[in-house]
Amino acid sequence: MVIAGGAGALGLQVAADLTCRGQRVTLLTRRRNRALPFRQTEWDGRSIGAWAAELREPGRLAVINLAGKLVDCRPTARNVAELRSSRVDSTTALVAAAGLRETPVDYWIQASTTAIWSDAGETRCTETTPLPTGLPQMTGVAQPWEEAFDPTQAAHWTILRTSIVLEPDAPALIRLGQLTRAGLGGRIGPGDQWFSWIHIEDWLAIVRGALGLDPELTLPDGILVAATEFPVRNTELMATLRRRLRRPPAPPTPTAMLTLGAVFLRTDPALGLTGRHATSKVLPKAGFTFRYPTLDEALTDLLRC
Repeated sequence: MVIAGGAGALGLQVAADLTCRGQRVTLLTRRRNRALPFRQTEWDGRSIGAWAAELREPGRLAVINLAGKLVDCRPTARNVAELRSSRVDSTTALVAAAGLRETPVDYWIQASTTAIWSDAGETRCTETTPLPTGLPQMTGVAQPWEEAFDPTQAAHWTILRTSIVLEPDAPALIRLGQLTRAGLGGRIGPGDQWFSWIHIEDWLAIVRGALGLDPELTLPDGILVAATEFPVRNTELMATLRRRLRRPPAPPTPTAMLTLGAVFLRTDPALGLTGRHATSKVLPKAGFTFRYPTLDEALTDLLRC
């Protein structure tokens, strides 16, 4: 298992999960971290180098590409360009390295995001929903990211459009928890924007299925939405957070206040003000069962207070 971007939060979760299941894991990382218990190989995320030998190891090979700059940044032209290039360049380099193999990669999981639909309003997004001409830091980043992947380099492949992954160290969950504990746990902006999400344990189960490691789950090649069957609106999200954190009702955060606060926090207000109703049609057909299907169940598990 070669995990590009493996030193990130999701990469480390995948690495630990697969290692515990007897898989040999190598992380491709820009800077080796000696505190990590995983084999690591440095790369620049842009060009072919010595790291490409990892894709020529004998035996069966899986590539999990999670590489890319974190989206929690100001939506300046420079930052959007970096968001896009960090994903496209790393994917292009991996595809080129895979092309040096005599046989295709056995399994390839290419990361993407449900934000590819930008602010989708009331559209019900699934694997076959057409892409919009959307916000540059959403559709404009995710679409070329997916297009940089070449399915001919893999015997089995999945483009995994992941929603917000809820896990204890998830930036979104940490920030929302901080706001709620500070008494700012009311709805954000209009409150009707959709919040699509998935618990980390369910996300890892989908990854294992896409890698052919679950004998009871066979997933077809192609685009796959990694999101629970029950998205919620922002109003319900914040109400559930308050309930789980035992906080009283709170006043709403107006759009203007959030936009101003985002400047000081050096983040993008669109992350809180936009949303999409994204679910999978593929997973139910494949017989996948969510361990944490509802937000209340997920937050009960994650917010032990």
